[in-house]
Amino acid sequence: MVAHDDGPRVTAALTGGTLGVGPELGLRISDHFGVRGSAAFLKVSPSFDSKDIHYDSDFKLHSYGAMADVYPFGGAFRISAGARINRTRVGLVGTPLNSTAEVKVGGQTYLVPQVGILTGRAEPKRFAPALTLGWAGKKRRGFFVGIEGGVLFQGSFQLKDFRASGPINSNAAFQTVLERERIDLQEDVDKVKVWPILQASVGWRF
Repeated sequence: MVAHDDGPRVTAALTGGTLGVGPELGLRISDHFGVRGSAAFLKVSPSFDSKDIHYDSDFKLHSYGAMADVYPFGGAFRISAGARINRTRVGLVGTPLNSTAEVKVGGQTYLVPQVGILTGRAEPKRFAPALTLGWAGKKRRGFFVGIEGGVLFQGSFQLKDFRASGPINSNAAFQTVLERERIDLQEDVDKVKVWPILQASVGWRF
C-alpha cells in the first residue's frame, strides 16, 4: 500500500561508503519527490606498482553536493540525480622497487640515488554530476535505513607536480623524462572516468 501523503518530512542521517563518511539532510516533499544534501570525508592509502616503481598514495576523499529524488511508486524506492563539488586529492610517493640497483623513469635508466623518491598529486574534476538508484524507507516518521548505488561522473584524475627528490631533478633533460613517466601513469589513470557510488545510511525521519 502506498503511504498517505501527510506533508513534508525532514530527514537527518549519517551516510558512509565509497564517497566517504558524513552527514546527510533531506526533505521528502511528497510521496513522489524529495531533495537531499550531504558531505562526505575519508582518508585511505592504497598502493600500486608501475614498472620499476612502487607508488604509495594518500587518498583524501572530500565532497559535498545535492540530489533530487523521484519515488516513482510513492514508497521506498527512488531514482536520484544531482551533482557534487569534488575536492578529493591524492598525494603520490614513488619508491624504486629495488633500492640498490638501477631504476627506469620514463623509459630511461638511472641510478636509484640519482632519482631518489618521486612525488606528485592527482585531482578529479571539481564539478561532478551523479546518478543513483536507492531505497530509503517510506514517507513516515521514525528510524530508517537506506542504501543507494550509482556513479559519479568525475572524469579521470589529472596527475600534476611530478618531482624527484634526488639531485637529477635539477637537470632539464630529466624533466622531459619525468614528464614521460607522468604521461605513462596518466594513460593508466585515464581508463577510469567514473567513481562508483555505494552508500549506506542510518537516520531519523521527523
